[in-house]
Amino acid sequence: MSTEIDVLVLGGAGVDTIVHVPELPVPFADSHMIRPGIVTRAGQSGDFVALAASALGLRTHHVDMLGDDPEGDLVRALHRDRGIALTAVPQPLGTKRAVNLVGPDGRRLSLYDATRSAEADRLPEATLRKLAAASRHAHVVITQPCAHALPALREAGLTISTDLHDWDGSNPYHEPFAHQADLVFLSSTALADPERTMRRITEQGRARTVVATAGADGAYLLADGELTHVPAATPPAPVVDSNGAGDAFAAAFLHAWLSGAPPHRCALHGAVAGAYACTVPSTRTDSIGREELLAGVAELERAVSSASRATRPCGG
Repeated sequence: MSTEIDVLVLGGAGVDTIVHVPELPVPFADSHMIRPGIVTRAGQSGDFVALAASALGLRTHHVDMLGDDPEGDLVRALHRDRGIALTAVPQPLGTKRAVNLVGPDGRRLSLYDATRSAEADRLPEATLRKLAAASRHAHVVITQPCAHALPALREAGLTISTDLHDWDGSNPYHEPFAHQADLVFLSSTALADPERTMRRITEQGRARTVVATAGADGAYLLADGELTHVPAATPPAPVVDSNGAGDAFAAAFLHAWLSGAPPHRCALHGAVAGAYACTVPSTRTDSIGREELLAGVAELERAVSSASRATRPCGG
């Protein structure tokens, strides 16, 4: 089947207002002076995956619901300026928006406006099926109404990935995404036992590969029943913000995965891209390029190999 799209990204288009705070949690006070200022820019999870995938040379198309409002204009302009195809389905409730509180260490707290979506929201089936027919793979963001799009994607024969973000392993909202995807990403932040949750995803769903990112501790990869640790990559500059690191990890993993690379090497790609994303200020939407990614992966592989030799028993 001929395809025009390598990665079809569903959902997660929106706008963030970035507020730098003195610390998290924010100390109670009547007011705080914010530096370097408060900035509103386009870019939520789906936008970041689309930008990162496109920067790595993957033919990318993003589809989501957008309002006829200033926030929607920002999202449209971002895709237009970066040359990324966007199908914007009208959203009468307005474009998704959030406020991100960012601490000095780069950690963030996101406050999402829950009034800009409704349970009845749907992506038009004809539009979805047309895009799916032209695509190799779909990355589905866990925003409304993407869960309802999963059956059509499966019928089209696409492989599917998703990111459950900080799922606690029990919230039922995440389960359709966790169980219908072939490749699942999630953060270990809210998991008391990441391996148990990862194995349950493979036992109850379609996935044979699950990745749990663990920040500075790297990531854990479950592939074909085997759990391995993936080392963290050294950021190429000071860490300023973790926003978008998981999306960058997923996009770089997909870049390698769609080229046929084995899962552990795909995860090394993700680790390098995620580390790079942590050096990008939250007010920008820059992504690592292909050459820089490959150079970083080669460096990480050398470091892993050197560490392995250093711990090998004498005569081994």
